[in-house]
Amino acid sequence: MITIKTSKEIKLMRETCALAAETLKLISSQVRVGISTDEINTIAHNYIIKTGAIPAPLNYHGFPKSICTSRNSVICHGIPKSDEFLREGDIINLDVTTKLNNYHGDTSATFFVGDKEKFDPKIIKLVEVTYESLFLGIKEVKPGARFGNIGAVIEEFAHSYGFSVVHEYCGHGIGKEFHEEPQVLHYGKRNSGAEMKPGMIFTIEPMINLGARHCKLLSDGWTVVTTDGKLSAQFEHTILVTEAGYEILTLFS
Repeated sequence: MITIKTSKEIKLMRETCALAAETLKLISSQVRVGISTDEINTIAHNYIIKTGAIPAPLNYHGFPKSICTSRNSVICHGIPKSDEFLREGDIINLDVTTKLNNYHGDTSATFFVGDKEKFDPKIIKLVEVTYESLFLGIKEVKPGARFGNIGAVIEEFAHSYGFSVVHEYCGHGIGKEFHEEPQVLHYGKRNSGAEMKPGMIFTIEPMINLGARHCKLLSDGWTVVTTDGKLSAQFEHTILVTEAGYEILTLFS
């Protein structure tokens, strides 16, 4: 069942989502050649704990770190490592989820490592299209609309540039639980799926691949990579359905 948040719950969601956004902003400033993904994880962990919140991924079904760091061909759920150092020409997705006053805020973004001007234009376009597809999906959010509209517009836009959309992982409802109903697919048909109603809160988080959409899970039980080894990008916001349309809860300046 898709829960409708009360005004009190929405206030708590705004607070945890603001913290998630500020955490992502902080660690984005640390993305540079030579830093390890575990160092970025430590910075995020310490900042979240200092606020009295909890990094939600830590120990979630056994996940060993406080954020996800998904580099290059890693689609999602990359585990920060002390021996994984960022290199010139990498792209990396940093995925932050906070738990503050028992409510979750979830956001992620993909960053260029090093001089963006030196990147292959196709890689730059992949990241830009992924970012734009997120906001195209968000613009479909309003009372009475169907969740299928989100996936339909994202898929159409990504395909128009020759990119593919991951099917196996999707957005989700969020609140007291890290993952709630509904599943928010990033592909599909217009006017399909459940109806959006004011008070619903969920993530939209398209994963767009440079090559084929297919993925595989590595032996660590978490890391998901493209089967063809080509790059993948992702952006994510937590969204509230309002009476007039939507509110992005995880925006940061």
